[in-house]
Amino acid sequence: MKPGDDHKTLKLKVGDELHSSLSGILMDLKSIKTEKDVIEALKNRTTFERDVYLATFGIPKGKVSTYKRIAEKIGRPKAYRAVANALHKNPLSPVVPCHRVVGSDGSFGGDRKGAEWRRSKVKKEGVPTEKGKVKIRDEILY
Repeated sequence: MKPGDDHKTLKLKVGDELHSSLSGILMDLKSIKTEKDVIEALKNRTTFERDVYLATFGIPKGKVSTYKRIAEKIGRPKAYRAVANALHKNPLSPVVPCHRVVGSDGSFGGDRKGAEWRRSKVKKEGVPTEKGKVKIRDEILY
């Protein structure tokens, strides 16, 4: 902000910078196709976060996993809450499909609006739900 700029000018400048940054991210998301691309895009994240995002990247449409299963897959079986926290900050959604990770009881964690969005995404992908939860069955677990 320069001397003489008012509050509206500052908001516009910040908004333009944010839009520019987000546009760059969205362009980059389209180019992410492989695990190697995911690793490169996440080079500034912790090893734990990269491991979580890579494990989640592999979940195909029509399948779900649980926070606990992801924790086990990355060799940290007791870190399921940390997995949930990492996925909550997922910078590569929907390329890294965090919407396909649910609680062990099939519930969608987080705030109500986010849970509804994730539930609708998995339903569109053919995952069966009942009473707001995924019907956990072996054939849909990844």
